[in-house]
Amino acid sequence: MTAIGASALRAQPPRTPARLARLPAYQETTLPVVGGNTDAMGLAVDLAERQMRRAGYRVHRYEGAGWASVSAERGYVRETGNLVFHVALVGVLTSVAVGTGFAYTGQRVVVEGTTFVNALSDYSSFNPGRFVDGTVLAPYSLTLDDFQVSYRLPGAPGAGQAGDFSADVTVRTPGDDDRAESVLVNYPITVDGDRVYLLGNGYAPTLSIRNSDGELVYSESQPFLPQDSAMTSLGIIKIPDGLPEQVGLVGFFYPTQGVLPSGAFTSIYPDVANPVLTLNVFSGDLGIDDGIPRSVYTLDVGGLTQLTGADSGLDSLELTPGGTADLPNGWGTITWEDDTEQVGEPVKRFASLQIQRDPSGVWVLVFSILALLGLFAGLFVPRRRLWVKARLMPDGVHVEYAGLARGEDPALSRAVSDFASRHSTAYTDLPNAAPRP
Repeated sequence: MTAIGASALRAQPPRTPARLARLPAYQETTLPVVGGNTDAMGLAVDLAERQMRRAGYRVHRYEGAGWASVSAERGYVRETGNLVFHVALVGVLTSVAVGTGFAYTGQRVVVEGTTFVNALSDYSSFNPGRFVDGTVLAPYSLTLDDFQVSYRLPGAPGAGQAGDFSADVTVRTPGDDDRAESVLVNYPITVDGDRVYLLGNGYAPTLSIRNSDGELVYSESQPFLPQDSAMTSLGIIKIPDGLPEQVGLVGFFYPTQGVLPSGAFTSIYPDVANPVLTLNVFSGDLGIDDGIPRSVYTLDVGGLTQLTGADSGLDSLELTPGGTADLPNGWGTITWEDDTEQVGEPVKRFASLQIQRDPSGVWVLVFSILALLGLFAGLFVPRRRLWVKARLMPDGVHVEYAGLARGEDPALSRAVSDFASRHSTAYTDLPNAAPRP
C-alpha cells in the first residue's frame, strides 16, 4: 500500500477523458471569442491552468485535433497521510519492542523519615526489561520527609473521603544540590530519567520489642496495609531472633477506633483521632530459615501456635501511642512508640511509590501523533480530479468542466460549478475579451 501511495504522489494527472459528460460532476458553457486573438481556445485553457495552480492543483496540459484541455488533481495529502500513517505504525511497534527491552518498573514502600536508594536491593519488587540487569540503575535517592493528606470532616458531605495526597520528598543526585519535590496522584516527578508515581499510602506504627532481660530485639516503623476506606489496616511483624521462640504478630491498626454492635473494633474515620493497635501473637517456625522467599506482609499461621486472641485463652494485646504491653509467657514487652515529636502525629505514614523507566515513551508519543495526523489526512482530505476542455466553435469557445472524486466527496458538484463560474467570469473580464461580431 505504501508503494502504491508513493507512486501516486509522483504520477502526473491523468489524460482528459474523451466524454466528460459521463462523469458525475459536469457543466458546460460557451464563452465569447477574445477580440483580436486568434487562439481564444488556448487563452481559455491557459486561464483555467493558472486558476487551478493557484487553487493547489497539480496540472498537466493536453492537446488534440481541434481541442485543448488541462487536467488537474489535488488531495495528494491523502496519499501522504496514508504513507505517514503506515510508517508511523511501524515506528510505534518498533519503539515499543525496543523500548520494552530497556524499560523497568519497581515498587517501594517508603516510611516518613526513611530513604529509598535507587539500587536493586532496595526495591520491594522489580520487573526489568530483557536488557536490564539492575546493575546500572540511575544513581539517586529519595527521602520521604512528609506525607500530607486531607479528609472531609465528619458531618460534611462525603465525610471521611480523602482530598489531596502529597508525598514531599528530598531528591539527591550525584553532583547536584538536594532539591525538594512533591509526588502527587497522577502527577509523577522525573528523576534522572525515571518517573516516580504515588500509588498508595497508609500508616506505619513504630514498635519496639524487648525480651525478658530488657534487651531490644526489634524496633521498626512497620507499614500496615489499609483494608477499607476508613483505613483499618493490617500489619505483620516477624521476630526470628532474640526471644525464646520465633514470634509472629498479626496486628490491626484503627486510626479512629470505634466498636461494632458485635463488640469488634473498627475504624470510623481514616485520620488519626483515637488510634488503637491490637495484636495477636503466634509462636513457632516462621519459615524464614528454609530458603523460600516470603512476603513481609503475610504470615502463614498454619503451623504456628496462637498465644493471644481467638481461642488462646488470652485477650489480644491492645496498645495506644506510647503504651506498653506484656508478651505472653513472660517473654518480654512490646511498646508502641509515640512519633509526635518526629512527624507531628502519634504514628508515621508511608507512601507506596512506583519507579518506572521507559525510554520508548517519547518515540511512541511522536509516532502516535504522526499516525493520528496521517489517519485524519487519509480520512478527511478529498482526492479530487478536475478537467477543463475547450473547443473553438462557430459561436464561441465551447468549454466543458468535469470532476471526479476518489471515494465519497459530496462537495464535488459544487466545486465544479464554482470553478466554472470563476473561470467564466475571469475570462469575460479579460481586457481584450469581447463578443464575436
